[in-house]
Amino acid sequence: MLHVVIMAGGSGTRFWPASRRATPKQLLRLAGQRSMIQQTVDRLGDLADPDRVLVVTNQNQVESIRAQLPELPATSIIGEPCKRDTAPCIGLAARLIEQRDPRGTMVVMPADHVIRPPDVFQDAVRFASGLVEPHPQRLVTFGIKPTYAAEVYGYIERAAALPSADTPSMIAYKVAQFREKPDAHTAAHYLESGNFYWNSGIFVWRVDTILEALADHQPEMAGRLKQIARAWGTPDQAETLRQEFSAIRGVSIDYAVMEHAREVVVVEAPYEWDDVGSWQALSRLRGVDDANNTIVGKHIGVNTQGTIVSGQQDHLIVTVGLSDCIVVHTSDATLVASKHQEESIREVVKLLEEKGWDAYL
Repeated sequence: MLHVVIMAGGSGTRFWPASRRATPKQLLRLAGQRSMIQQTVDRLGDLADPDRVLVVTNQNQVESIRAQLPELPATSIIGEPCKRDTAPCIGLAARLIEQRDPRGTMVVMPADHVIRPPDVFQDAVRFASGLVEPHPQRLVTFGIKPTYAAEVYGYIERAAALPSADTPSMIAYKVAQFREKPDAHTAAHYLESGNFYWNSGIFVWRVDTILEALADHQPEMAGRLKQIARAWGTPDQAETLRQEFSAIRGVSIDYAVMEHAREVVVVEAPYEWDDVGSWQALSRLRGVDDANNTIVGKHIGVNTQGTIVSGQQDHLIVTVGLSDCIVVHTSDATLVASKHQEESIREVVKLLEEKGWDAYL
């Protein structure tokens, strides 16, 4: 039986001032009329019934996510007491699924990606599940065929192709190696070789297989997750979760498991994918006008080119003489930044923390 795990614990600091602690990126409507996490659930289609969908998020975001996803049982929204990266998140979800379906298959995905079209994504998940069923020890991931020499993504190097299956439109390869984010020269080499994919962070595997892998490579983490699972549904659940989860050393699933595993397979993703990593993603997702501007909200531009403007319909934003800028207006803060210094938005968040201006975080 297929279960879905949606990782929704990110903070999205590059989307400040729209993204805040209470309303991080996955709760924003950046790519349409529905929020990122709502679109993630929408694209599941009939892959899994609502009671087989788990969302793992930060404890502070549980109620907001429950409000956005009323179709899911309230108990399916799990709040982590602190941020500990993807391996503990996935391990916790696997332990909870194990209680219902010890040999079930789980697909794991972030809550803040744009993937189109939904039916192709669903077919890809079914294809990946089909790779796991006859080979329970397989760990399957999805690789994105790179379109440029990106330095911001980890890469997956592919090896030999698996024997062709009944789905000619999809192909899978054995994984040769996972590669960390490269420099510009190395990224160009990866693109030119044609044997590398961007690491999408979407996985398919058996519940018992991933738990066994965590026990082998992260025994302390695995032990604490087992303690949490034993207390789940008892009066000790909340306190055990707080104590044991907080004591786990944060580590990504790539470092914890994937880089050590032997039977790893990468499926070349047949769908369109965007990780919506920064404000400049709006231009890709919403398009541009004749002046190469992307506008969300009410705006008048004079001699404005290549600029992203995001605001509300009840507030007029006027730009004059701007080029290659980002302008974001919210009810209590306004950002004006050069596109070429977009990474520095994270520094703004750090400065706000240092000043103790928590109202803007």
